[in-house]
Amino acid sequence: MTLARAIKIAPSILSADFADFGREIHAIEAQGADWVHVDVMDGHFVPNLTFGPPLVKAIRRHVTTVMDVHLMIAPVDPYIDAFAEAGADVITAHLEAGPHIHRTLQAIRATGKKAGLALNPGTPAEAVAPLLDLCDLICVMTVNPGFGGQKFIHSQIDKVHSLRGMIGDRPIHVEIDGGITPETAPLVTAAGADVLVAGSAVFSGGSVANPAPYGANIRAIRAAAEAARR
Repeated sequence: MTLARAIKIAPSILSADFADFGREIHAIEAQGADWVHVDVMDGHFVPNLTFGPPLVKAIRRHVTTVMDVHLMIAPVDPYIDAFAEAGADVITAHLEAGPHIHRTLQAIRATGKKAGLALNPGTPAEAVAPLLDLCDLICVMTVNPGFGGQKFIHSQIDKVHSLRGMIGDRPIHVEIDGGITPETAPLVTAAGADVLVAGSAVFSGGSVANPAPYGANIRAIRAAAEAARR
């Protein structure tokens, strides 16, 4: 997995057809997705319940790009090895999910996977400073985690600016998760983001039988994001 800062679109399968994940993944990759984003929720840290390691393992064989696994769970540490063994390429944990996030990031890296650190909207950018050298990715939540389809929280744009300045030349991705559309994508890429998670904005209007809208949606988000960098 490379860490080039070209814009990457990472459709969230939370918005896909749960009964047809394999074909949905093939469809979004064929239509231009760069990564596949998997939202893992426990009904405890966030108010929703989604996928576990068996599902991640089952869909791994369908993913030919990067499997980006976002753990919205607490505690995190007991499950890191299971998600690594299931085939995640990136494992992201929330700074707010436990008291020992430094150890969590070490544990993720010890599995050989890329380590991501997610920040809820109420967590300041400064909280990341002591942890940057353990991170391969910082995920800025631009909605409150737990459900797809929420509206983008514009106050997080300043956080993206701050993080990109703190990161400097380190090879760390800045990922945005929540409310990404062709209208919001340029706001965060202009601030320094390079990975855009999008759920309903990618899957809207399409299906595995009619995947062309997925491609049109991905291209629209990418074009708007890249235009903001020129």
